[in-house]
Amino acid sequence: MTDAEVIEQLPTDIEKKIPWWQLLKEDVACVFKRDPAARTRLEVITTYPGVHAIFLYRIAHSLWRRGWRYFPRLLSYLARIWTSIDIHPGATIGRRFFIDHGTGVVIGETAEVGDDVTLYHGVTLGGVSWNRGKRHPTLGHHVVVGAGAKILGPIVIGDKARVGANSVVVSPVPAGKTVIGIPGKVVKSNPTEDSELHDGIDLNHHLIPDPVAEAIACLLDRIRLLEEATGTYGCIPGGEKPEDECQSCDAKQVCEKS
Repeated sequence: MTDAEVIEQLPTDIEKKIPWWQLLKEDVACVFKRDPAARTRLEVITTYPGVHAIFLYRIAHSLWRRGWRYFPRLLSYLARIWTSIDIHPGATIGRRFFIDHGTGVVIGETAEVGDDVTLYHGVTLGGVSWNRGKRHPTLGHHVVVGAGAKILGPIVIGDKARVGANSVVVSPVPAGKTVIGIPGKVVKSNPTEDSELHDGIDLNHHLIPDPVAEAIACLLDRIRLLEEATGTYGCIPGGEKPEDECQSCDAKQVCEKS
């Protein structure tokens, strides 16, 4: 699926003409499916900053669509003071949006977010240009973005993608992939079984591979194969393979001379 197709298929409250209060009901209901700490509806409505931020955003965005500018920005400013979450009223956010914890989340004016997206604290959907027009990311459906991650520029994050904590993503991410690191790199990931998904969302964003560890392990295997092929073992060239088969120079096991 191309970036244009992902953007085109994103259902928004504008296209579906869903009342903002109906969207808010869904935003509150989805909390119980994604946060085991949530106990009652009253608790969620009164103590969850992510819910407060999306509540004010829905109102501000509704006014923004009608051509208002100052009052929606004022609501956004008040929401930032109250919740430490900064959502521009011009951003487009789909249904059942959940911000867990919330502190430090920033969503820019031209950002587009699909349905059933989950963000953790410290996430930035930011721009990399001062030019007007599309300059913020587009997130597909069922995307999970880990704490502290930064997604920058008019790039597309595909459906069911996962962004690891503290990653900096500046390139598109294919659907169903996991991206980690600075700059973000797409890595292979084992898909979660359907029976383990919550509301169709894979929240296991901590189960990500470590490409650096995998590369080091590959190099160690290569060194072992070369030692076996050349008859050279351990830290000393020409050393014989000891009976205890020392595995690492870090263990300070120096092989005996031949």
